[in-house]
Amino acid sequence: MPLRRDIFRIVDANFNRSREGLRVCEEITRFIMSSPALTKELKALRHGITGIMRSSPGTAKECLESRNSVSDCGRIPDFEIEVSRREAADIFSANIERVKESIRVLEEFFKLINMDLSAKLSRLRFKTYDIEKRAIKRLSRLRHPR
Repeated sequence: MPLRRDIFRIVDANFNRSREGLRVCEEITRFIMSSPALTKELKALRHGITGIMRSSPGTAKECLESRNSVSDCGRIPDFEIEVSRREAADIFSANIERVKESIRVLEEFFKLINMDLSAKLSRLRFKTYDIEKRAIKRLSRLRHPR
């Protein structure tokens, strides 16, 4: 039973991390880039991840019951890295990386929970790569207008 609890702690942390990172990226595309298309795609991705949680009976409940943020040894962020961000592009890049990594973790651990949902997560990860490429290209133009 402890291993199952640990797996759901991993799933919980990465569901939260992916949705939080997507929300940060979504705000950048909405308010800084003024891109309805990218904002809509990021929102759809965030809702897709939420939908996976909802479509896996009992997963949300097990995640919540397994959560132990008080004693999480990875709880303290590295503030030196956090304050090195100088502009919105840096924030977007850090958060989209966080999203890709967390979706990959979810994809791997859902192989132990539900293979079909693992495959859906894989597709969402590849959508994230595509969105990232287009957003970074647009952000670089904001950074260095030509």
